[in-house]
Amino acid sequence: MEYSIDWATEVWTSLRWIAIASAISLLGLLVVGFFIARMTRWGRQFWRVNGEFFIGKDTRVVAWAFVIALLVFSIFGVRMSILFSYWGNDLFTALQNVGSGLTGEGAAGRQLIDAGKSGFWHSMWVFGIIATIHVVRTLVELYIGAAFEIRWRRWLTSYATADWMRGNAFYRNRFVDLGDDSKDSGIQPGIDNPDQRIESDITNVAQSSRLLLFSSGGSSTNGVIPALVTIVSFSQILWNLSGPMTIWGVEIPRMMVWLVFMYVLIATVIAFWIGHPLIRLNFWRERLTANFRYALVRVRDGAENVAFYRGERVEHDGLMTRFSAVIANYWQIVFRNLKFVGWNFSITQLSVVFPYLVQAPRFFEGRISLGDMTQTADAFGNVHDALSFFRNSYDDFADLRASIIRLDGLEDADQKSRTLPVIATTDRDRAVRLTDVDINTPNGAELIRDLSLSLDPGDALVVKGRSGSGKTTLLRGLAGLWPFVDGEFARPAGDRTLFLSQIPYIPLGDLRTAVAYPALPDDVGDDAIRAVLERVFLPHLVDRLAEEEDWSKVLSPGEQQRVAFARVLLTRPDVVFMDEATSAVDEGLEYSLYTLIRAELPDTILVSVSHRSTTDQHHTEVLELTGGGSWDLRPVGG
Repeated sequence: MEYSIDWATEVWTSLRWIAIASAISLLGLLVVGFFIARMTRWGRQFWRVNGEFFIGKDTRVVAWAFVIALLVFSIFGVRMSILFSYWGNDLFTALQNVGSGLTGEGAAGRQLIDAGKSGFWHSMWVFGIIATIHVVRTLVELYIGAAFEIRWRRWLTSYATADWMRGNAFYRNRFVDLGDDSKDSGIQPGIDNPDQRIESDITNVAQSSRLLLFSSGGSSTNGVIPALVTIVSFSQILWNLSGPMTIWGVEIPRMMVWLVFMYVLIATVIAFWIGHPLIRLNFWRERLTANFRYALVRVRDGAENVAFYRGERVEHDGLMTRFSAVIANYWQIVFRNLKFVGWNFSITQLSVVFPYLVQAPRFFEGRISLGDMTQTADAFGNVHDALSFFRNSYDDFADLRASIIRLDGLEDADQKSRTLPVIATTDRDRAVRLTDVDINTPNGAELIRDLSLSLDPGDALVVKGRSGSGKTTLLRGLAGLWPFVDGEFARPAGDRTLFLSQIPYIPLGDLRTAVAYPALPDDVGDDAIRAVLERVFLPHLVDRLAEEEDWSKVLSPGEQQRVAFARVLLTRPDVVFMDEATSAVDEGLEYSLYTLIRAELPDTILVSVSHRSTTDQHHTEVLELTGGGSWDLRPVGG
């Protein structure tokens, strides 16, 4: 029996084929990738978010090593599919010989039977070898793919988080206008739900990009690169096996090849038209589900206040309103997917019989063997599936593009937030100087105009004024958070200047981490933490330093404000700005805490925002904000 290929030399033939195909594919990947990153909007967005991973000096070697390895194993998988098609040809040809021999007579019949049996068992041995290789190849490819995703996701998470934190972008990007007048203006990236963007969208980008570009699960038709290589490779096989077909009196040679290309091309154009709205719908799915989840988290975080107000009905109505939007979007996706999947499924089912219908006349005439018939169907199926990959994967690409848009929107907002105005700040040892400081609202209304003052070691300033006069906004402007500010601000550098908000931030972790913040617990030491807890009247917490709790829920507002005073004693700054730092404690405790600070840190410059008149006695000057940009600076009691 004559085999379809020379299996004895196939090892070296396949290795040479894989090497050549990999080199061509890598070159094509670089060229096409370059043009996509330059010429398409989504390509530019993808490269903006991920480019540094592939060109950064700390990651590029490992990144491209993974890319090349995945590319080679993907093409290796295509080669295995080709070998399986030739194996199938030999197997069915052997069975056909046995069948012909059983109906024959004499020596010729026995010769056919012997040749068929020999070919059958040879095919079984070949199958055992190539199947084993294919299983091992698939497992190695899955491992490399998972390792690549993990490295990519780890880098992208670190990059996006660092960019979000740099320059107070996590706060200031709320002031960024991301208006988009393009044709996709209905998709406004904004900066909603950065937590979901950093967690969910990064995972989707790393995973979907790998799966869409390279093969997955051992398939030779799932993935852009293996699909293209499959199209070229199996088209050649199909070309050799297909014959002419006469249509309306015109003989068309190699009709099978032209048939599969025309069929899939028409189906793909229609599928893209049906599936295009999925990009927008998937974008809104991420936004609406994140908004609903955020609303649930707000109820959890504000559970005590909701319970006090008995606001369950209002919260339930609000949650269900947000959830209704999620469901409405989901139904839109369902209906669109029904059209998209229904079209694709119908096209796939109709394609099953085509190769048999076209080749059947040649088989009945004895011009091709049963093995050729089955290999034709296999080659047709591979070419069809590879061409259909681009159609079937459109919803996955739409989901990926939505994630890219969201990550690019976050990075865009972060970068723009760092270009917003910030007060001109200079370093000055143990002194505070404000020169011609202006504070405005976002709509341009003046809160403070031309504020100038000087504070030296030991000075204490209390800022007062009616609600909405700009007291807290002044602190935000001096801290570099508020962008609607102008003027000059001189203060001690770095952590020698400390800002305390009205509700102290309590990080996750054990109690020592919460008290030492923003310093590290090891930089402070447990003995120092215990000592300051005693001094700020929290002796019941000294033995709980190692306990991990959600301390923002465990500690009362008054206890949290005392933790803030403990941080002042631990860091011992040259200047401390406090916003309503004693609003949650009684006047007696307030007196004790301020007295403690003035006794422990007599040279520290103290600036307090307060509504209480009882805080005046702990300060040397009063800054009264009188509205409309005007202000009054006077000694306490003056």
